[in-house]
Amino acid sequence: MEETSKLQLPATFLSFLEANGLDPSIYAHGNSIPRYVRLKPGFEDAFEEIESQINCKLDKVNWLPGFYSIPPHVHIARSKAYQQGTMYGIDAASGAAVSALAISPGDHVLDLCAAPGAKLCMMLDLLGDKGTATGVDVARHRLAACTTMLLKYGLAERTRLFLADGTTFSVPPTTNLPCSDSCVDDHEDTFKQWTSRRPYKERKQEAKARKTSVLPQNGQPEIIFYGQGSGVIGLTKKQLYRSLDQDDYAYCGYDKVLVDAECTHDGSIKHIQKFEQWGWTTLERRVLDAERTDRNLSALQLNLLRNGFRLLKEAGTLVYSTCSLTHAQNEDVVDQFLAENSSAELEEIEMAKDWPCRSGRTPKTLRFDPSTSATSGLFVAKIRKLPPNEAKKNVL
Repeated sequence: MEETSKLQLPATFLSFLEANGLDPSIYAHGNSIPRYVRLKPGFEDAFEEIESQINCKLDKVNWLPGFYSIPPHVHIARSKAYQQGTMYGIDAASGAAVSALAISPGDHVLDLCAAPGAKLCMMLDLLGDKGTATGVDVARHRLAACTTMLLKYGLAERTRLFLADGTTFSVPPTTNLPCSDSCVDDHEDTFKQWTSRRPYKERKQEAKARKTSVLPQNGQPEIIFYGQGSGVIGLTKKQLYRSLDQDDYAYCGYDKVLVDAECTHDGSIKHIQKFEQWGWTTLERRVLDAERTDRNLSALQLNLLRNGFRLLKEAGTLVYSTCSLTHAQNEDVVDQFLAENSSAELEEIEMAKDWPCRSGRTPKTLRFDPSTSATSGLFVAKIRKLPPNEAKKNVL
């Protein structure tokens, strides 16, 4: 019989896997999963030079444009291509989730759980020089890393990053923001060009916020970064954070929304492997805490999905994904959401016909896993927001 895993998985984690009907042998594939990288568009000619820098062959991923696989032991951090922003690491399954959005130049896209930023980088790659991208996350330090990544890869121009709760975030795309003369105050300060050099008072307040609370205490989103072409410069705070009526999002919302929801990460084999160095007690605290893995986590995931859909423009597309292998965090969440939303329709992912994945329990959903896909585990569901006339047909 094949060895279940080289990792000595703790009893609590084995119990979690058993409770969710998951086979521990999947963690035996950890050392055989390739590392994946994506080349920025326009740098395909640097292919051979990059290979010489990392001293290995870049194997093209035929089912996912722009992606290449390298052996799992190869590190790219010291290569010029990585340091100069020519390529970045992102798992192919995560790339598939972004691809499922079918982003077009000119779209206004939202990544509701954006940090550390690799998927947001890919979304911006697909947008090109048109449209905007908005990233939201609850962790200030992770958004700082996301900002660094965007600047490094030259993708910050049309981006906004907000420190906010993804279940309540309500800021629409800036360029789609309807605004009457009454919302303009000539005496109110407007946003100037973003700079990392901020006044001492502002830096002191931020340091205090890091110690006391992850999110702004007043509950209002805090803009952490904005690019020159993001539409923020010249706006007042009142204009940027202006609340919309629910019906306005149908016309002024986002074209595409990615909800890569917080989860137990049990499908991220390499992530689980890291706990062997970090300590299994850390796994129990971060992943297996009873309050996280029971109702609270699935409620969070459902609320993220609900809010992402609320912010979506009519006829827009949302992708819900997690790197958990459990049904409770995936199909169960999507099924409950669809049952309560007549305007939500699960869509077939047409491009997935060539993907090395399998169907989820709910028809039209997809699952990646190490044995099937040679990637980390990932669940993907694509949902369309129906116009009112089509939504009525769903009810009848």
